Amino acid sequence: MAETLEDIAARMVTGDKGILAADESTGTITKRFDTIGVESTADTRRDYREMLFRSDEAMRNYISGVILYDETIRQSAADGTPLVDIIAGTGAVPGIKVDTGAKPLALRPNEKITEGLDGLRERLAEYYDLGARFAKWRAVIDIGDKRPTYPCISANAHALARYAALCQEAGIVPIVEPEVLMDGPDASHDIDTNYDITEWVLKTVFMELYFAGVRLEGIVLKPNMVVPGKNAADQASPQAVAEKTVRVLKNCVPTAVPGIAFLSGGQSDEQATEHLSLINDLGPLPWAVTFSYGRALQAAALNAWQGKVENVPAAQRAFLHRARMNSLAAAGSWTPDAEKQAA
Repeated sequence: MAETLEDIAARMVTGDKGILAADESTGTITKRFDTIGVESTADTRRDYREMLFRSDEAMRNYISGVILYDETIRQSAADGTPLVDIIAGTGAVPGIKVDTGAKPLALRPNEKITEGLDGLRERLAEYYDLGARFAKWRAVIDIGDKRPTYPCISANAHALARYAALCQEAGIVPIVEPEVLMDGPDASHDIDTNYDITEWVLKTVFMELYFAGVRLEGIVLKPNMVVPGKNAADQASPQAVAEKTVRVLKNCVPTAVPGIAFLSGGQSDEQATEHLSLINDLGPLPWAVTFSYGRALQAAALNAWQGKVENVPAAQRAFLHRARMNSLAAAGSWTPDAEKQAA
């Protein structure tokens, strides 16, 4: 019997495991490769991601799902095994990024709308055949002078809901990702401003999901944490971040949602881990609360790898370390001592 949407969503957010976001566009991963002096080609991108997916201990014990990019879901490992099969073989669920990026919103300076709805039904059917069982769509909301506006929030929430409905029609769990940015062009807002905008965004998103007929039991929410802007004069304490994040989630997220998988959103590796642990420490919470990190899971591994075969074991150890630390955080049991001892 095929897994239901509810079954898949539950697998993605339970067991103190989290989701590896390996869905960087070719342009984004090229920039990251530039920092370590590695040429970005189809083969080097495959080798890097294969190294992560073959980190067996990390994948089996701490990773519940992997978000892929269009190129990656079609690639095979050096030995000919499809990368999707390697992921599924560890027990993790393969997923796919389906939006086509955030573009300028017409007549709204410095605001963006995420595109990709055209042809999405057909693309989802193809991705399902390629092995994807969940998808991701990211909306970006920037805080600045007279931003965000109602048209920006409304348009992005509506697009998220249309995407989510198409996913569920295709038998694919939608990750619903409305990100209120901490590192936009201005990024000087305080934590209370972030709270207010995050509340507005989440309430609008869930209203649109309701109107679209989306079953909340078959989604995973991927929100930002409530944090001040990167350039804010007053940087809130980790405890304040946790308390305000839990408060906004309780005010906005129905208990029918099976799980929340946070994005790291410009936080450092350890910040993202500490905040997640403190959030879970405020439980019990009505949902499973875990991580869906990209750079915060990969940065140390990428730096250890350096594009060299002989560095693969060290890179896999670095990936294992971050995955383990975030698994502890998903249980509310991460400590600075655990970080140091494991390192």
